[in-house]
Amino acid sequence: MGRHKEYLSSFELALREAKIEKCNLVTVSSIFPPHCERISVEEGLELLSPGEITFAVMARNSTNEYNRLIAASVGVAIPADETQYGYLSEHHPYGESAEQSGEYAEDLAATMLATTLGIEFDPNKDWDEREGIYKMSHKIINSYNITATAEGENGLWTTVISCAVLLQ
Repeated sequence: MGRHKEYLSSFELALREAKIEKCNLVTVSSIFPPHCERISVEEGLELLSPGEITFAVMARNSTNEYNRLIAASVGVAIPADETQYGYLSEHHPYGESAEQSGEYAEDLAATMLATTLGIEFDPNKDWDEREGIYKMSHKIINSYNITATAEGENGLWTTVISCAVLLQ
């Protein structure tokens, strides 16, 4: 999250908090590559060099309205078969809590993966029920979300970002 009187500066401060301000970010669509594995932020930072072209799935939201709640969430759904690709989703709402936004993004990613894997489900069921069906199929091994939220402050731009950085 970043706050500043200038919009672009608030984004830069959010990138700094995420520790990726030194990268030339290229946003990409939402595929979690086969054989990809999650590593810690610290491990990832060791693999990045200043100015490097860095691919990321990014959710981003900004406001300059006092007390306006903003969120940015990336949902992740990983297949049990590591030779298959998974999904990432971006969600950037207003007025949603971190839990609401995160669950929505996670649901989006898991639903996209479930449809790709041929898992039958009722799209009208709530997330908790569908999550159980997805995981009981043994085709989706894990889903999670990465979410940032903040409320706008008077006279300042507030920006939140959530990113999945893809390293090769």
